[in-house]
Amino acid sequence: MARRRTDRARAVVTGAGSGIGRAPAVELGRRGGHVVCADLDDVSAKETVGLVERSGGRAISVPTDVADLDDVTHLAARATEWFEEPPTLVCNNAGIGAGGRRVGDTSIESWQRTIDVNLWGVIHGCHVFAPLLRDAGRGGVINVASAAGFSAAPLMAAYNVSKAGVMSLSETLAAEFSGTSLAVTVLCPTFVRTNIFDGELIEDSAQRMARRVAGIASFSAERVARTTLDAHDKGRLYVVPQPDAQLIWRTKRLLPAPYTRVAGLLGRVAPTEESSR
Repeated sequence: MARRRTDRARAVVTGAGSGIGRAPAVELGRRGGHVVCADLDDVSAKETVGLVERSGGRAISVPTDVADLDDVTHLAARATEWFEEPPTLVCNNAGIGAGGRRVGDTSIESWQRTIDVNLWGVIHGCHVFAPLLRDAGRGGVINVASAAGFSAAPLMAAYNVSKAGVMSLSETLAAEFSGTSLAVTVLCPTFVRTNIFDGELIEDSAQRMARRVAGIASFSAERVARTTLDAHDKGRLYVVPQPDAQLIWRTKRLLPAPYTRVAGLLGRVAPTEESSR
C-alpha cells in the first residue's frame, strides 16, 4: 500500500491550541507524524503537544503570532531545526471570528484585526513555507478558509472577505504547484464545534446565534480534521465537508441572483447588536 502524504508527516500547524488546529495535529500524531504546534497561546499549544504525544506522534510548541511575519519566519526556522529537514505539511489554520454588524457599522479596527489574522496570517504562512516545500520537492499545504468565503452572509463582511482571500490564495498556489508533487487543499466548513464563537470581534447576539446553530448542526473538529487530511492525501483542492456548506456552494453557483436575495432576507431578520439591546 502506497504511503499517504499525511503519514509520518513533518507538519507545522498554526492555531494548534484548540479546535480545527488541535484536531489535525492530534490526528497527524496518530499517523506517526512529528508536529510543530504553533499558537499565540503557548499554554494551549503545549496541551496539544501532550495530546499529540499520547496519540503516538512527537511534537513541540512554538509561540507564534501569524499576523507577524517575523514570528512566522522564526516558526519555519525552529521547525526546520527540530525536524532536521524541511517540513512536508503546513496547515495554516490560525484565525479569529468576527461578525454581527453591517458594512459601515463594523469598525475599521475590527476589519484590520480580522484581515491581519485570517488573511495575512495565511499569506505569511504560504510566503514563508512554500519555498521550503519547493526545495524539499514534496509535501503540501492545507489552508483553513470557511464556507463564509463563498456564502457572503450579511453581517459578516470582514470575516467573509478574509476567508474569500484564503480561498483565492489557495487556488493560486495550487495552480503554481501543478505539475509537481506538491498539493494544496483548502477547507471550507460551516459550523464546527470549536471556541471560535468566543472571539472578541463577534457581537454578543451573533455569538449566541452561532452557538445555538453549532450545537445542533455542526460537525466535530475531529471529524473535519480526518476528512480534510484524507482529502489532502487524494490531492483534492476543495474540502466542503458539511451538507449545508455543499448546498450553499451549489445553490450560489446555479442561482446566484436568487441566492443573494435570500441571503439578504435572512440578514434582515437576523438580530444585529443594535436590535438585541
